[in-house]
Amino acid sequence: MIGMHKRNIKRAKSVLLAILFTFGLMGNLFAQEHEVAPTTENHSEEHHEAGKLDIKGEIFGHISDSYDWHLFSLGEGHEATHVSVPLPVILINPTNGVNVFLSSAFEHGHTPAHGYELYVENGKQKIRAQDDSTFYDISITKNVLCLFLSIIILWFLLTGVAKKYKKNGANVAPTGFQNAIEPIIGFIQDNVAKPNLGKTYAKYMPLLLTLFFFIWVNNLLGLLPFGFNLTGNIAVTLVLALIFFVVMLVNSNKNFWGHIFNPPGVPLGIKFILVPIEILSNLIIKPIALAIRLFANIFAGHTIILSIIMLIFIFSGLSKVAGIAFIPVSVGFSIFMFFLELLVAAIQAFIFTNLTAVFIGQAIEEHHHDDSHEKDHH
Repeated sequence: MIGMHKRNIKRAKSVLLAILFTFGLMGNLFAQEHEVAPTTENHSEEHHEAGKLDIKGEIFGHISDSYDWHLFSLGEGHEATHVSVPLPVILINPTNGVNVFLSSAFEHGHTPAHGYELYVENGKQKIRAQDDSTFYDISITKNVLCLFLSIIILWFLLTGVAKKYKKNGANVAPTGFQNAIEPIIGFIQDNVAKPNLGKTYAKYMPLLLTLFFFIWVNNLLGLLPFGFNLTGNIAVTLVLALIFFVVMLVNSNKNFWGHIFNPPGVPLGIKFILVPIEILSNLIIKPIALAIRLFANIFAGHTIILSIIMLIFIFSGLSKVAGIAFIPVSVGFSIFMFFLELLVAAIQAFIFTNLTAVFIGQAIEEHHHDDSHEKDHH
């Protein structure tokens, strides 16, 4: 058991590198190519009246991806001083070459930099070229920074546990973080991998462990003060679902494809209806459902917490007394939601991992199970 855990942790590190490489190649494909957008419309839509609280802007400004890591603001309205950590902007333009600079050069969108402008559209920061040229954006945004941080955290934690397994072997009781992580590995193995994947479960343990810990850690990072929202980004969850989808297709057997394109025991006329449904269900709905389920739960949790906090400012806009009186209510509900989100962070990581094992198990299931079942009846 100990030796298997050690091998699984070592393999999980390799899967982490594969995920990092996949995100690097595909994570920005959802928004890399930028087209020109009208300047006056965007600015007029985003500016709100002086002294009026922009609820939508505050909420989506916190949970959306951005080119800097915003910490807090001092003051109100246009006079506010924004305290943030600038992040590297990396733009590849076929005409003007590569531009690398810090996002602070934009001065929060007030100043163009290196021929580009930063603007806000629908609560999201975007960049456009002043000369209307097309370019590719591979910047280190807040979500990309969160991706790197989570992988570094997992790398050191899993490496430390693997070294203890290698040093102490099976004869020494686990200690420290190794003692905390071993029951989780055993739980994934005994309750997720074995029931769904059968004798081949060990082959998929590195993938399942990596998905579980990667999603769990990023869910928790999103709950920290000044935290991130990586798993609340649909592009990220789609890439995770794509990784599962590729693994499922590569390891699927002829029995899996036979049930899709030639369902057994079904009249020919019904097959013309059932086959498209099977294709849609197995090749489209499964990965999309995985991605949307994780994204929606994490995104909704962060939005609810921020909305409850914003109620203080909404009531204070009506009356300062009402705003002060609502503070204990808002804080109480926020604390309750925070602890609920701690539970949701682990549950959603487990659900994604478990469904991955279920779907892969269906793709590798052999046909002889049905035969043995019929023999038992006789």
